[in-house]
Amino acid sequence: MIKPEKPKNESLRLRSVKQLGLLNSLPQDTFDNITTLASEICESQVALLTILDENKQWFKSKKGLYVNETERDISFCGHAILEPKSVFEIENALEDERFKDNPLVQSNDTHFRSYAGVPILDKNGLALGTLCVINKAPIKLNLHQKKSLIALGKQVEILYEYHLQNIQLKKIQQKQMENNKILKEFAGNVSHDLKMPLANIILTTDILKAKYTDVLDETGVEYLKYIKDSGLKLSEYVTSLLEYYSEDGNLVKDIKEFFLNDLLEDTIDLLRIDASCDIHFPEENIKILANRAGLGQIMMNLISNSLKYNSQEEIIITINCKEQNGFYHFSLEDNGIGIPEDKLQEIFELFTVIESQDENSKTGHGIGLSTVQKLIDNMGGDISVDSTLGKGTVFNFFIKKMQLN
Repeated sequence: MIKPEKPKNESLRLRSVKQLGLLNSLPQDTFDNITTLASEICESQVALLTILDENKQWFKSKKGLYVNETERDISFCGHAILEPKSVFEIENALEDERFKDNPLVQSNDTHFRSYAGVPILDKNGLALGTLCVINKAPIKLNLHQKKSLIALGKQVEILYEYHLQNIQLKKIQQKQMENNKILKEFAGNVSHDLKMPLANIILTTDILKAKYTDVLDETGVEYLKYIKDSGLKLSEYVTSLLEYYSEDGNLVKDIKEFFLNDLLEDTIDLLRIDASCDIHFPEENIKILANRAGLGQIMMNLISNSLKYNSQEEIIITINCKEQNGFYHFSLEDNGIGIPEDKLQEIFELFTVIESQDENSKTGHGIGLSTVQKLIDNMGGDISVDSTLGKGTVFNFFIKKMQLN
């Protein structure tokens, strides 16, 4: 018996095997299906998908063999990976000096005679192992069987690459989760630390205005107003940040049953809408089974935007809802100033601000719609928008109908 040599790129090959992360993993149907096909097409008693570690030959998938691994020194695949670009075939192991005394050939349990293996390569051309078929009698594969074995080997390479990409995506996802946690804690701490000084600035401005209005000239009073307005805007910004980073998946667990129009009435009361606004509710007062606070905040943000970004003498907002296939589908349409077409894909991103100013010539902070999308995502839905400049905007979204615990 002649032991297989180690490839010249062995250290790189072993590193690639380790990165693959499949050694000693559980069986998977996707790979078992391939060995089954290889066995059927090549009419072989044994079919193996092997991965060669430093000292072991391990079977990711096997058909017709009951052990999970063998020593690499006695493996046929150890020889096969030395010729990574061709099918390695042994028609009769008893007539080959490399294998005639091999324990896998001499043992009554294995009794290997013929072998054909196609090396499985990574994207850099390093041989990780083989897809091989084995018989207990001397057999030579025909051309069709060889081509099929090569094709199946290519499928394994694709599956390995998908597996590696999935590992990489999971690492990226984990890193993003860690970064988001840090950002959430930072935003929360900064926002809380800012709220009290801002409240003091706003309160002090009111005191100064009340006490020294007679002393200050018109410009001085205007400066105080500017300080207060800036403080209020920053306070609103901080509050929105806190709301955004406080919303998470736990929100959907607070399920209640309520009527939609009752929720809308409560929302409008909070907004203190004047008589120049006409809001049309759904004709049917649908009973909703979802998170009431979450839907209320969604409606609050959307209606508030429709009010702020509207220059019409009479503001018209139309809200509709229907229940279909386990989801509630909502639309909210207004006759406001509209959104530029090139901004429609960006408006739900955090801190994205549309250049248009509201009716008071103030620019938003880019948090409200991002919070809306986050809430809708957590409630099992999605949101989209259509808009025409100068005519109005329509928000369409849906959320999942929940079940009471």
